[in-house]
This record gives sequence, C-alpha cells and structure tokens, in this order.
Amino acid sequence: MYKSLKEFADALEKRGELIRIKEFVDPIYEISEITDRVSKQPGGGKALLFENTGTAFPVLTNMMGSEKRIALALGVESLDNVGEFIDDLFKELMTGRPTLMDKLKMLPVLKEASQWFPKRHKGHAPCQDIVLYKPDITRLPVLKCWPYDGGRFVTLPLVHTNDPATGMRNVGMYRMQVFTEDTTGMHWHRHKTGARHFHDSKTDKFPVAVCLGGDPVYTYAATAPLPDGIDEYLLAGFLRNKPVQLTECLTQDIMIPADCDIVIEGYVDKKEPFVVEGPFGDHTGFYSLADMYPTFHITCITHRKEAIYPATLVGIPPQEDKYIALATEKIFASPIKLAMVPEMTDFYIPEEGVGHNLAIVKIKKSYPGQAIKVAHSLWGAGQMMFNKIMIVTDADIDIREWSQIFGLINSNYIPQRDTHFSRGPLDVLDHSAPQPGYGGKLLLDLTNKSPEEIGNGPLSMTNLNPINFTHDKNDCSAIINIILDKEADTKDLYYALWLWGSNCDPVRDSSFKNGKLILDATTKVKDEKGLIRDWPEVAVSSLETIEAVDRKWETLGIGEFIASPSRKFASLVKGQGPEIGK
Repeated sequence: MYKSLKEFADALEKRGELIRIKEFVDPIYEISEITDRVSKQPGGGKALLFENTGTAFPVLTNMMGSEKRIALALGVESLDNVGEFIDDLFKELMTGRPTLMDKLKMLPVLKEASQWFPKRHKGHAPCQDIVLYKPDITRLPVLKCWPYDGGRFVTLPLVHTNDPATGMRNVGMYRMQVFTEDTTGMHWHRHKTGARHFHDSKTDKFPVAVCLGGDPVYTYAATAPLPDGIDEYLLAGFLRNKPVQLTECLTQDIMIPADCDIVIEGYVDKKEPFVVEGPFGDHTGFYSLADMYPTFHITCITHRKEAIYPATLVGIPPQEDKYIALATEKIFASPIKLAMVPEMTDFYIPEEGVGHNLAIVKIKKSYPGQAIKVAHSLWGAGQMMFNKIMIVTDADIDIREWSQIFGLINSNYIPQRDTHFSRGPLDVLDHSAPQPGYGGKLLLDLTNKSPEEIGNGPLSMTNLNPINFTHDKNDCSAIINIILDKEADTKDLYYALWLWGSNCDPVRDSSFKNGKLILDATTKVKDEKGLIRDWPEVAVSSLETIEAVDRKWETLGIGEFIASPSRKFASLVKGQGPEIGK
C-alpha cells in the first residue's frame, strides 16, 4: 500500500519506470505533448515526473501507462494474479454449501472480506497538512492539453458524492474545467452516479469533494465499472487487502482518504443554471464539443506536504487509459461471466475501440442464436451498455489477434445472415450517434452455425478478402468493406479500426451490396443522412507546440528524440476549430 503519490513515484523510479524532468515544462500544451510522445512508445514508455512546472507542485503523468506500472499500482506482480484471485473468490462464494461443515469453510473468506471495508482514520490526516481556506485552484499546475480545449482541465479527479437517500458514497472520475480561482465545471454525464445524486438531492448546495493522488489504487477504483451502490473504496480495500482510511472534509460533510495528495472541497448549487463547458480533446481522439454542465464552487483546498499533482492525457490512442482498461478486463471478466454470460470463455476490449466502440467475445456455444443472446446480455451489463460494435465467436482462436478474427469472417460469416443490428444507449462522447447518447449497435456473429442458423444461403465466402478499408464508396470487393476519408491511411490497421469505431453509426451508415456489407466510416456533414449534430475535429497538437518541444527535447533527459504523433494525424484535421467547418 502506497501512502502517497510520492511514495508510488519513488517505487517506480527504483524499478526504472520513471523519468524525472528538471527542465521547466509549461503545463499549457507542453506537458501533454511530451506525454503523448512517450506514452505512444511500445509498451507505454515511462512515467514522467515534471519537477519544474512554474508552481509549487510537480506533475506526474503516464503513471499507470504500462502493464508493469498498472500491476505495481494494484500491488501485484502481474494482472493475471488479480484475475486468478477473482476467479477463486467467486468460485468460493458461488459454490453451493449444503452442510454446516461446508458453511464453516466459508469463514476464512468472510474474515478476509471484513478487512476490505473502509475505516475512519484516527489522528491528523496527511491530506490536510496545509489548508487554503481562501481557495485558488490556479495555484495547481492544471494542464491545458489540446489547442481547442475550452481551458485547463483537471483530468484525474476522484469526485466524491453521497446518495441523498441512502448516504452511500460514490467516487467517480469526471473532468473539471477551470473557470475561475474558485469555480470549475463538473462534467458528469446524466447516466453517471454523481449526476443522479445531484439530481436527487433536496439540498440546494449539494456537497462534493474532489481528491487527487494518494495511493494509485484510488484512481483505478474511481474508473472501475462497479454496480451502483458498491463503494469504490471497498474495491480498493479488496485490491490492497487492507481498509482505506477515511477522514472528514473541513467544509463539506463528506469522507475522503486521509492519505491523498490534494483535496478540493466544494458544492454544486441546484438553483444555478448550467453553464458552457468544453470543448475538450477526449479519449476518443476527437474533441467532445461544448455543452451545458453545472458549476462546482470551491470552498477549501487542502494538500499534504510534498504533494504531487497527478494528470492523465487522453487523445488519439494508445494512451495511458489503454492499460487501465486492460486491468479492468482482467478484474471484471469473472463477475460478468458468472452474473450475465456463463458461456463466455474470453473477453477483449481492443484499445483501437477507445473503451466502448469495439468488443470481442468468445463463447462456448450450445444452441442456435446464442451469439445474439450474448450480445444483448452484455449490452445490458453495466458499462457494456455503451458498446457499439460486438464480435462473437466460438472458435478456438486468440481473439486478441485480428488476423485470426478476419479468418473467421471467411469461414463463418455471411453478411445478410450474420449481421445483427440494434439500438440503445451509447457513450455521450460517441460523436457518430444520430442523437447524443443514443444510436445504433452492431453484432457480427462469427460463430460456427448450427443447421437451424444456416438456412438456404451459402455456407461461406472463402473466395473473398474478409475485410477491406478503402476510400472508394463504390468498392465492395471484400466481405466487409469499410469506407474511410481520403486522408486516412487505409494500410494502417490500428488506426483504420479506430476510425471505423469512431465515425460509424452501425444502423445509419450500413448497407448491403451484392451480399456484402458496406460501412461508412467517413466524416459526416451536419444535416447529411439525418445528422443533426456538429462533427468534431481530431485532437492534435499545434505546430507551434510541436516545434517548441522539439527545440527543448535534448534538455529534458528523456533519451532518444521521439517525433510528435500529431504530425501523423494532422492531415485528418478539416478546419480551424474543434468542430468541422468552424
């Protein structure tokens, strides 16, 4: 268990996983540009500690941006260790126990579980070493990441709210745009628990506390797809096998971890109208455009001595969130399998799908239509409701290898028979959806077909290429044809898949021609094909920022020069603003 972010940074440095940068680096654009270059290196690069930020606080980025570092953050040698422990625990809990002796065998498990629940901290809380009753958030090195961001954004906030009816705590991660010295935005989407707590509150000034840093397991827990009503600090206690120590805020009635680095206390006023928040270069790789959100009023800021300010960069993948998602995949596969999809044998969220666009599921199939049942079960399981494109197979393959997936398209997939469409909730950040948060879903059934499923159609399409990324809207030379903008590199599979998931609404943008599937993943113009929303630009650094970092690279001590990833994607930018045509 790490007692502070500094302790975690020191542990990373001892293992050769951290680079200290002593040269001044500006939190406006430069920290993000450097982090983008490093985090896209094979294996995720190194964590970066920027010690000279023009403030009293260092900035730590990419701290969980590799398999080794996310494992260290969770206190395990390998992410497989967590998955194996979860498997064993759920088998223990789910096994029937008819006799008294069998039930007594559960006591060791129950005793261990009792150590996971958070407890009250006794004595002085380190997070309150220094108290600023006249709060000024501009004293923190809050980053501005991309040229058309609406301002500076807190990107790793642990936002604490309490359910007005039950008092149950929720810890979510909702970005916060800095407005003034003592106000920010509170970007909680309407489907998020924090937004529901705010909506249900009978108090005008709804209390909120925001924590930064501390044990990195807190940051992970805030991102985890837990069921509503399950305390994130119970998960943190489980991962640590030790309870989280909580203390009271000084100006709000909320409990927070006593050992976090920085605490921002405040409230959201229910009587105030929402205000414009954004744009923001988001984890989709595109800007999430300006929208209306509540204002967070800061009443107090506290921090520990030697506090470190944590930040993450989101944008065109891969980024640090790739490895956080990998941990979630390992930890939550067993609960999903046992609760929702017992036939599931493997589960994969490709990083190209930025969390919600793509999912691949392997099952043990025993009856016709089972792939459709699995898809709808998963589309009803927590955060999986936001998935847009799902591929289901029962073949003995590695579902993390696209070449093997494409091979199944030849042998097991007939487009008009095995393509299934639906509609439902989507992530609010999905810009291709016809309506915010609601749009089309797609299932590609690559399972071996039973006699009932084959019908009178062909058995396979083995004489065709399985998938074709092309600029030509009339090209249907493959079984699945995905149309990209002329500026996109159709030979780069990683980024072609990213653009497919990002720019395609499966219902609106699909058609069949000569028995083949065509999916339009090009940029759409407002009012075209029923589109009533503005279309966002790709988030890339400005040439000015790129050249400024190029000039100071040798002084940073990072090592061999790394070219800016933004140069690769500059051709995808259509105009001069966060929206196409702006």
